[in-house]
Amino acid sequence: MEEKYSHLKLAERGAKISIIAYIGLSSLKLGIGYFSGSKALFADGLNNATDIFSSIAVLIGLKISGKPADAEHAYGHFRAETISSLIAALIMIAVGLQVLYTAVRDTIFFKAKAPDMTAAMTAIVCAVVIYFVYRYNLRVATEINSSGLMAAAKDNLSDAYVGIGTAVGIIASQFGFPWIDPLAAAVVGYLIIKTGWDIFIEAAHNLTDGFDKALLDQIQERISQVPGVENIEDIKARIHGNMTLMDLVISVNPQISVLQGHDIAELVEEMLHDEFEISQVIIHIEPFRSER
Repeated sequence: MEEKYSHLKLAERGAKISIIAYIGLSSLKLGIGYFSGSKALFADGLNNATDIFSSIAVLIGLKISGKPADAEHAYGHFRAETISSLIAALIMIAVGLQVLYTAVRDTIFFKAKAPDMTAAMTAIVCAVVIYFVYRYNLRVATEINSSGLMAAAKDNLSDAYVGIGTAVGIIASQFGFPWIDPLAAAVVGYLIIKTGWDIFIEAAHNLTDGFDKALLDQIQERISQVPGVENIEDIKARIHGNMTLMDLVISVNPQISVLQGHDIAELVEEMLHDEFEISQVIIHIEPFRSER
C-alpha cells in the first residue's frame, strides 16, 4: 500500500508540470492569437486555459487520494483521482462546445483576413512543448497505473494534435484560403469535446464498478490453471483509483486440510499480483462438488 501512495506523489509531479506548461502556452497563444487575428490559435489558447483548471482538478484529486484510510474510508481515498478525471472531462467538454459554437459562427459570418505567420510558428512550437509533456506524463502514468495522470496525458496529446492542426489552418490561409483558419478552430473544438468525452466515459465506467470483460475472462482462465483450483464459482473486479480490487470464490478438493486450502489461495493471490497487478483480492474457499 505504501508503494501506491508513493506513486501518487509521482503523479502529482506530472500534474504540476502540466499546469506550468499550460499557463505558459495559453498566455502565449491567447496573446499572439488575438493580435495576429487567428481564430484557430485563439481557440487553442482558450483550450489550454481550461486545461489549467482541468490539471488543477487532477492535482487536487491526487492529493485527496494520498490521504490514508480512516474509519469512514476503509479502502482509502483513491477514487478521488477518478472523480477528478471526471471533473476535468466535464470542463473540457463545456469549453469544447463553446469553442465549436464560436468557430462555426465565425465561419458562417466570415470576414476574409489571413492571420500573421507568427501565429503558425507559435502553434508549432507549443505543439512540440506539450508533446514532450505528454511523453513524460504517459510514461509515469503507465508505470504507476494512474487514471488521473493518464487523463492528463491524453489531454496533452490532444493538445499537440490540435496545435499542428491549427498551424496547418493558419499556413493554408496564407495561400488564398483564409476561411480555413476559423474552420480549423471548429476542428479544435471538436477534438476538445471528443477527448473530454473519452475521458468522461472511462471515468464513469470505473466509478460505476465497470471492468473490462475480456481482461476478466483472461484472469479467470489463468486462475483455473493454478494447481489445486477445481472450479471458479464467482469472480468480480473493479477499479479503485490506481488499484484493482477483486472478489473471488473458488472451490477446492473437500478432502484437503484448511492449511492446504489456504496455501492454494495464496498461490492464486501471488499470481494475480505478479501477472495482473491486482492490488487486493479477497478469496473465499468452498468445497468442490462434482455434480455442479
